[in-house]
Amino acid sequence: MRAKALFLILAAAGSAHAAERLTITASHELAQARPSETIAVPWAEVNRALPGALLQKITVRDASGKALPYQVTNVLPEAKDPEGKGIAYGELIFQHDFAAGERSATFTVEKSGAVSPPFPSKVFARYVPERLDDFAWENDKVAHRTYGPALGAPAEPGSGKEVLVTSGLDIWFKRVEYPIVDRWYNKGHDHYHHDEGEGMDMYNVGRSRGAGGTGIWDGKTLSTARNYAKWKVLANGPVRAVFELSYDSWDAAGVKVSEVKRFTVDAGHYFDQVESTFTFNGAPSLTAALGLNRNPADKGQEAVVTTGRAPGSLSQWVEQKSNGAFGVAVILPSAEGYAQDDLNELVTAPVVSGKPLRYYAGAAWSRGSPFASKADWDRHIAAETARIKSPLKVSYKGGQ
Repeated sequence: MRAKALFLILAAAGSAHAAERLTITASHELAQARPSETIAVPWAEVNRALPGALLQKITVRDASGKALPYQVTNVLPEAKDPEGKGIAYGELIFQHDFAAGERSATFTVEKSGAVSPPFPSKVFARYVPERLDDFAWENDKVAHRTYGPALGAPAEPGSGKEVLVTSGLDIWFKRVEYPIVDRWYNKGHDHYHHDEGEGMDMYNVGRSRGAGGTGIWDGKTLSTARNYAKWKVLANGPVRAVFELSYDSWDAAGVKVSEVKRFTVDAGHYFDQVESTFTFNGAPSLTAALGLNRNPADKGQEAVVTTGRAPGSLSQWVEQKSNGAFGVAVILPSAEGYAQDDLNELVTAPVVSGKPLRYYAGAAWSRGSPFASKADWDRHIAAETARIKSPLKVSYKGGQ
């Protein structure tokens, strides 16, 4: 009897231990490869399978048993957080490289007795007060920045301060996978306009929309915000960075419009997800426009710019006199038309007040990416568009 009781106790303990495991299955319907696919799991599902789990004491493994880098955010998608308050332990996220033809992958999450060490971050976003309120962000593929109130403010006589009023988005092209934003700002303005082995700032924004800035289009004129007014970082690696930029209201053909952009920057991607929420009264809807600068090459490059318009996307391939070639694009699933003004190529879509417009903005350099030609860049845009239209399906199962 004593041996039987001991067996039952051990069996029960083993069953309880085995039950504390979350199995995650991610599947999709595409035949193409999907590198660096981000898998997001609500923390509520983790907590349901692993009661009392702590973000720093879990292990995420793939089907081979390999431990994967992971991140636990403190925000949920707006659809799951309608009051916008943010929820501690929002989502567990990690990544998987789906090979061509691999349509399903399984992962497990378990409690760990030891603290998981921090993983090297592949994403980064920050406010840059030392450079006139820039806001900069990057992943392991490409970096960006945009401009804040200090740059747009008038210069005091004799100060020599730079003045630029624009809500356009800039690109810093990278040759390396490690973070460069802080290094380049610390080098000083002149250095990052030259390729010293890590890449360079060679994209021209000016007063244009740059690489994916927005505005309101009335059929003839594009009305745009000034430089961003406020910023907020919501998550900052190692897998995903999330931040918001807020723009004060401006006049769009007699309608006062304000805007908040939420950027989601994932490791391993040439495209960032952007959700622009316009707020306005006096009209049931407006037409938003996403722009690409018609003259994006650096000074003295005598560049040849080829514009592409495919269903749901607007792209450019820019062949420069020196410094190689680069591609820029926006993917807008709800696109309804195309337009242009003196500064920008535009793709348009209707928006209603308070409802996010989701799009994707990306770029790549021939000297820092696999894309050596316009055909390469076009194929990548098509593959990215297919991924966006066919999101992962993720299911969860607690137990052994």
